[in-house]
Amino acid sequence: MKTIDWRSHLGRPVALAALSVIILAGAVSAARAREPEYPKTRAQALAFEKAETMPLTSFYDTASPLPRGGPGQLIRSETVASSALPAKISPPYPTPLSVLSRAVSGYVLPEGVRAIRILYHSQSATGADVAASGVVLVPSGTPPKGGWPVIAWAHGTTGVARLCAPSVLKDVGYGNEGLFPMVQAGFAVVATDYAGLGTKGQHQYMFPDAQANDVINAVKAAHEAVAHLSPRWVADGHSEGGGATWFVAQKEAVLRDPDYLGAVSVAGTVNMTAWQHYMAVTGAEDFYAVYTAYGIKSVFPQFDVADMLTKPALAHYHALTTRGCWYYAYTTKREGLLGRLAVKPRFEDNPWVKKFLARDNPFRHQRPTRPLLVLAGGADRTVPPQSIQQVVQRACRLGYHLQFRTYPGLDHDPLMYESTPYQLRWIRERFAGRPAPDDCPAMIKRRRACEMFGIALRFRLTAAGDGSVRYGLGDARAHGAAIGRLERGSVSLRVDPAA
Repeated sequence: MKTIDWRSHLGRPVALAALSVIILAGAVSAARAREPEYPKTRAQALAFEKAETMPLTSFYDTASPLPRGGPGQLIRSETVASSALPAKISPPYPTPLSVLSRAVSGYVLPEGVRAIRILYHSQSATGADVAASGVVLVPSGTPPKGGWPVIAWAHGTTGVARLCAPSVLKDVGYGNEGLFPMVQAGFAVVATDYAGLGTKGQHQYMFPDAQANDVINAVKAAHEAVAHLSPRWVADGHSEGGGATWFVAQKEAVLRDPDYLGAVSVAGTVNMTAWQHYMAVTGAEDFYAVYTAYGIKSVFPQFDVADMLTKPALAHYHALTTRGCWYYAYTTKREGLLGRLAVKPRFEDNPWVKKFLARDNPFRHQRPTRPLLVLAGGADRTVPPQSIQQVVQRACRLGYHLQFRTYPGLDHDPLMYESTPYQLRWIRERFAGRPAPDDCPAMIKRRRACEMFGIALRFRLTAAGDGSVRYGLGDARAHGAAIGRLERGSVSLRVDPAA
């Protein structure tokens, strides 16, 4: 969950040491140095979350079965009162908003911005009719000719309980970390909660098919609820939402909505197998593994979470999935209540886990036909940048057209904040109809050059007193951004597989 301060939507894990890649080195971001302290206990976390959350009203309730309606059809909407965000707030702005939000009952938004909640029909990971909620943020002022251009926003992890819906958070979960700058730049922001957050039913956590459906269908519902919206739109998401927008790009290749212009994936969980392995090996912020078990169970009821979770994690499964949100899960881990590791060895061999990972395959759908921007933080300790790079490189080999940028020194949340100006620039260019940058040809060319050069480098080197040493491009590639230095006499070779 995000309020106006920094926090990791997928945790703040230690440096990746056990994977076969090394996280890109970089200077610690100044933004990270300004991070506020998190709650230290579960009691503090619950108190904080309560103060930052509006009541979950009957607006979110639905009949069973749902009223008839197709995907994206609006069930109902409501306008919610808001208070103006102070004009002079800079990141990480932890205290000013916290104090302000406790004194108001509605949203805390930039001055003049209107908030309209929506409840609408969407589709689960298996295509079932489900209700999803969200909120539309409308800029102040007079809409431009053709209506406000739309950004469909996909948020990062907030929790899996109903009460963790961003539309009941006073800053809609992200605040100045990208979200408010979008609406202040003149975009209407359609922010889905994802089904099961706010609405009844289970949140199908980390099933990007479901989250992508919620994003796409929210755009349709928003046009029923709010006047003066342009039909043209771009999808933008961070972390869990970055995985969702990757799938939005693929789904739109089939749906072929002429008004869809492209997608942005920021620190996206697009490499699920690598991310799950990372938590299993390091134990870093592995309360996300508890959330993952919940997500698997929501789609595959036959799955027994006890087959995946260790005894300490299992003991707190119910509380983490029903009682609190992100801060509560974070402090549960911080207090050592989940044990060293939350998942059992070889949990990925479970047949239901295998089905889950198969459904998260980033290439299981059609290749996107519209522009795609992918961003990674060079110092991201939550979603390792190499896990994203691996997917991007394969996407390029499969014929994708995309732009890929890594921001050196930036961790998971600072990446979202610091890259927002570029995201908005890229989005404006899509609305202006300009050609989108494509990094794939250059990436493929560099990779092929390295592979050819690597063949020539697979030979034996003898270092004085050290015996025989074998080191080639394959070894360097196995270490991600590590640089292999090969020396023999006066000859020094330098191999950089990322170059």
